[in-house]
Amino acid sequence: MAINSDQRPNPDMLLAHVQAQERRAARGKLRIYFGASAGVGKTYAMLTAARKLIADGRQVLVGVIETHGREETAALLHGLDVLPLRNIPYRDKVLSEFDIDAALERHPPLILMDELAHSNASGSRHPKRWQDVEELLDAGIDVYTTVNVQHLESLNDVVGSITGIRVAETVPDTVFDEADEVVLVDIPADELLARLKSGRVYQIPQAERAAKNFFRKGNLIALRELALRRTADRVEDDVRAYKIEKSINIVWKTDAALLACVGPGRGADHLIRSVARLAGQMNAVWHAVYIETPALQKLPAAQRERILKSLKLAQDLGANTAVLFSNDIAQAIVDYANGQNFSRVVMGRQSRLSRRLPWTTSYARTVAALAPHIDLIEIGRAASDHEDSLSEMAAESVAMHSPDKRIPAANRYNRNQIRSYLLAALASMATALVATPLLDIFNLVNIAMLFLLTVVLVAVRFGRGPSVLATVVGVLAFDFFFVPPRFSFAVSDLQFAMTFVVMLVVGLITGHLTAGLRYQAKVASRRESRSRALYEFARDLSGVLQGEQISDKTQAIIQRAFRANATLLLPDDEGRLQPPSPEVAGLDMGIAQWAFDKAETAGIGTDTLPASNFFYLPLVAPMRTRGLLAIQPDNRRWILIPEQRQQLDTFAALAAIALERLHYIEVAQNALVHMESERLRNSLLAALSHDLRTPLTSLVGISESLTMSTPPLSDRQKEMAHALHDETLRMSALVSNLLDMARIQSGEIKLDLQWQPLEEVIGSSIRICAPQLKEHQVQTIMAADLPLIHFDAVLIERVLCNLLENAAKYTPAGSRITLSAETSGADIDIKVFDNGPGLPQGREEAVFEKFTRGERESSKPGVGLGLAICRAIVEAHKGRIHAGVSPDGGACIIISLPLGNPPDMPDMEIMSLMNQDAHTIGSNHPIRPLSV
Repeated sequence: MAINSDQRPNPDMLLAHVQAQERRAARGKLRIYFGASAGVGKTYAMLTAARKLIADGRQVLVGVIETHGREETAALLHGLDVLPLRNIPYRDKVLSEFDIDAALERHPPLILMDELAHSNASGSRHPKRWQDVEELLDAGIDVYTTVNVQHLESLNDVVGSITGIRVAETVPDTVFDEADEVVLVDIPADELLARLKSGRVYQIPQAERAAKNFFRKGNLIALRELALRRTADRVEDDVRAYKIEKSINIVWKTDAALLACVGPGRGADHLIRSVARLAGQMNAVWHAVYIETPALQKLPAAQRERILKSLKLAQDLGANTAVLFSNDIAQAIVDYANGQNFSRVVMGRQSRLSRRLPWTTSYARTVAALAPHIDLIEIGRAASDHEDSLSEMAAESVAMHSPDKRIPAANRYNRNQIRSYLLAALASMATALVATPLLDIFNLVNIAMLFLLTVVLVAVRFGRGPSVLATVVGVLAFDFFFVPPRFSFAVSDLQFAMTFVVMLVVGLITGHLTAGLRYQAKVASRRESRSRALYEFARDLSGVLQGEQISDKTQAIIQRAFRANATLLLPDDEGRLQPPSPEVAGLDMGIAQWAFDKAETAGIGTDTLPASNFFYLPLVAPMRTRGLLAIQPDNRRWILIPEQRQQLDTFAALAAIALERLHYIEVAQNALVHMESERLRNSLLAALSHDLRTPLTSLVGISESLTMSTPPLSDRQKEMAHALHDETLRMSALVSNLLDMARIQSGEIKLDLQWQPLEEVIGSSIRICAPQLKEHQVQTIMAADLPLIHFDAVLIERVLCNLLENAAKYTPAGSRITLSAETSGADIDIKVFDNGPGLPQGREEAVFEKFTRGERESSKPGVGLGLAICRAIVEAHKGRIHAGVSPDGGACIIISLPLGNPPDMPDMEIMSLMNQDAHTIGSNHPIRPLSV
């Protein structure tokens, strides 16, 4: 059975599909159970499918399953082969994570991996579970997994705007799109809410909170719609892949997308607006295409400008636009619709006046004949468009008969066309003149070949129309000058009539084909030029290491590819674009800064200041906008051409990525230098602290021995011994701070978290700091219903001691120091404030940095590590510490620790014990070191 050439698949698309299949053949198969939210039954459906496979004799291994306390899910898990989880120590906890090495070693045919978007604990091979799945697939293991719609990267912000909650764990859309199967698990919103209330999604207390926040009915309906639409998009990709694989080149009406066919007439804008309204009513995507033929390439510049503006209007209204190059408009429309699976094509109604020949049919009828499976929608012409067309024809008629000899610039192409036709006719006459002396040497058949050669040359040089004229003139010249009787159009032999017909037909066909090949060669040359420029630009940018090199190469490629002057503007650290050097005439830095801040184009061809002589294109990288291109084209029209604009956007994207790569290279270098300097400083601190601790301990012992020596020391000697003892203790405390800071920076600190009352730690801190607080008034304000807090008592005690010592150090004698604690939402706030002079203005945040003191030049002892240690300890408890406003007008430090879910606490007289401890002043306990 013969295959119609029009039905043959695109070889490039077929080759890409075959290569993708070859890559997938060595990988495992990925099936994703996809749902709108938690509780729809994704894990249940996955386990049910796994049990069916086990019943059929297939081996299934459970890698990770999260039951969330759901009894139905746990029942399905019973009896399955479950891979033991790997314990990973994390701070003071031990977390259980998926053991990828054990899974690879066992290499099961199928493994179940719940919650694809899960973030693995620090210390795992991959930071994300989907990366574990990718490694399993590369090893040839099939994977079943689950994911919710809010975890897809492209929909993360959309879901966040709907629900008010933006999840941090996401999965790249490429993982979802490249999955072998996507199974949608869907239930109505009311049924899901009923399941939530019955405790089948979360435990009752947690379910009540969820119902007030994320699980509102409106949220669930919107998420369900997103999940259904995303699944439909995924299935549409599967349909397109299947059609390529099976060489199916007809439209399957599985999508409501619209294809708008834009023509050169004045009704293009009316057509585009009508299709935009129709697409909005159908909630469908739509494309707008313009087919450019050799004849349409010769339209006046004003008319071509109007066509490009119409395409720009379609793009502004949400369409994907394209300019297609073809000799056959109807066939190009059908090919594009079949390739993109458009089941509905929208065309404008073609008037009789627009047809060149009375017997020709409209493009709509031709498309219907070529593709009867496609639905055609014809948009009526607007009354204003019909009047404009008549006015335009009348104006042309007046211009043709006007005595004014001047030719408008918009109609100069007419003069060129007339010149081409005259040269074509002269070429045929010249061929007759050249062939006349050869009549005695060659027979008439060879003479006829000379005329056909002339037709081919005219078609190559001037196109289809002049080649037709050259054919007609050539046949007439051949009859007049060479066929007997010569110098007459009479024919003595009827066989020559057949010769004339064959010459005419062959000439017309040859000219048509030659002109078509000339046009296709021109189109292919332009495409090759664009591809080569893109390749060279990407190659050049791959090796640059300086911003100046990116600027030079970007300006050079735009000048070469678009014949336009380009200026690359880069921002400073504050996000302000730096003016170019030397200055560029006409460049408006205000417009450039606006386009950079908004990440939107401005200037020529846009809706923002289109009268500008520059086109302002921001360089938007994946993380942020990295710069801006200010382009001054020689011809304003090329900005509106979709292919030219797409190529320019591609150049801009490559430049933005190159600038971002340089930025992160610089960040990585600075981070490496900072890490090395921190490591060196911590090593010096640790070494210095260890070396000083032993002699300081000896000095403390010697000073104590001196005070108790016999015979007794004199009063002067005792005073000196006590001073030596006090200064040695102070020096020992400074060395302890240095050593503790080094340990915190190296990550060696371990938290001993326990549920315990905060009041006991506050009381012990006040007792330890009694010597420093003996000249101050100490006040405690504790809420009566403080719950148990999950913290390390020794470390929090150290934080409070540092804060109390600082308060005593920087306030005059007799000042009041207050320590309070109360719950605030999900946290407990601990405040240490006084009525002293307060913190220096503008240094509220700087005092928490290492080696920073409250007073720049002060005789008070200390090296500026106390608050830095406090911040490190509090942040290790997942809390916050910051400076606030004291009710007494002095300094105030606020510590916020998370409450968590404390266990039930029996009634105790904690407040009375704490108050007794707080007023027990006078003991002299040293500060306890951090436990490591």
